[in-house]
Amino acid sequence: MFTIKNHLEIRNAHLIIGKVDTTVLAERYGTPLYVTNESRIVENFMAYRKAFPEADIYYAAKANGSFAILRILAREGAGADVFSYGELYMALLAGIPHEKLLFNGNSKTDFELKKAVELGVKVSVDSRDELHTLSEIAQKAGKDVEIAFRVNPDVSTKTHPKISTGLRTSKFGIPSEEVVSIYREASVLPGISPTGIHCHIGSQILDTAPFREATHKMMDLVEKVAALGIELKFVDMGSGLGIPYKKDGTQTPEPQDHADAILPVFEERTKALGISPKLILEPGRYIVGDTTILLAHVNTVKKAAKNFVGVDAGFNLLIRPTMYDSYHYAVVANKAASPPGETYTIVGPICETGDILAHDRALPRIEKGDLIALLDAGAYGFSMSSQYNGRPRCAEVLVKNGEAEVIRSAEDVGDLMAKQRLPSWLV
Repeated sequence: MFTIKNHLEIRNAHLIIGKVDTTVLAERYGTPLYVTNESRIVENFMAYRKAFPEADIYYAAKANGSFAILRILAREGAGADVFSYGELYMALLAGIPHEKLLFNGNSKTDFELKKAVELGVKVSVDSRDELHTLSEIAQKAGKDVEIAFRVNPDVSTKTHPKISTGLRTSKFGIPSEEVVSIYREASVLPGISPTGIHCHIGSQILDTAPFREATHKMMDLVEKVAALGIELKFVDMGSGLGIPYKKDGTQTPEPQDHADAILPVFEERTKALGISPKLILEPGRYIVGDTTILLAHVNTVKKAAKNFVGVDAGFNLLIRPTMYDSYHYAVVANKAASPPGETYTIVGPICETGDILAHDRALPRIEKGDLIALLDAGAYGFSMSSQYNGRPRCAEVLVKNGEAEVIRSAEDVGDLMAKQRLPSWLV
């Protein structure tokens, strides 16, 4: 028996998660199947709490919007960064208090802004248009709404361009050079209370230098905003800390490294200004990414240009490899202790050439009926899934110390028709 990233292990040649045999889970619940370890979620969250003891940790709900996961984090005292009314609704229902929510987003609907005002949730404002719309909504409701402006700090990160959100060309945020004028404007608008400032520079970041650079740039802006006489209650630095998808022994930063990069700057600058805003962090991937695996049975093995292994999960359930060329470590879960035998490319059942989950992996000899586990599927896995090709979405199971329960039932073909209707002329 040996351990893979603490909560995964191999016992009796089988992959184990949360002290539960993955082959038993596959037999009991069927495949494809997402499996999440509750203990690992708590462990990852507490790593951030320990690294940032004075900060508020707002979980980035977009990473994985499972209601059970939101409930776990609510019980641990987490807040949440939400990007839609759906995420806001789920977070509140899970028990996260409204004062620990930030409604983020670059294109919120009027309905969503009305809900934020109605529920007393802080809003991260992304444009002047949104600022004036929110002011009108708050004024009509006879309420004041606390806001931050999301800043585009123009910080480059070594990550995939589609998840680098702090570049000048990004759709997110107010350009740095316009920030002071928009705070001045907001300070006199009815219904608006500018009490924070917000940025998020990207995702899957494995170098702490951009975090430090962003903190310097944000504190320059905090100083200018404070000079307007505006008292900022919070500075939200987002997050984006990555995880080691490749199990090659490469050292990757942990929350303490993130803290070491930004806390000295934040503390020195706030002390010099004589202010004490709350620091907020928004980890998502780090908290849930490595907590979850996707199990898939082998339907077929075909020797062609490559050794193709066809499994019953495709990019309808895990789109990251297709969308971002992302790497997910693959394990033959029922032969986890066996040495590599051949090189295989693992593909899904979707009618697209790009439906490839893992390219050219050295794995034990694979046969029809074997069980493949794709690791680190907790962030942007099920949350980005679809019913493409008429494939119902799979179940999700939560494990904890040898116990397992379904937290989302598998869909069936009836769910494909659930919201569809025929017009009268086709009946």
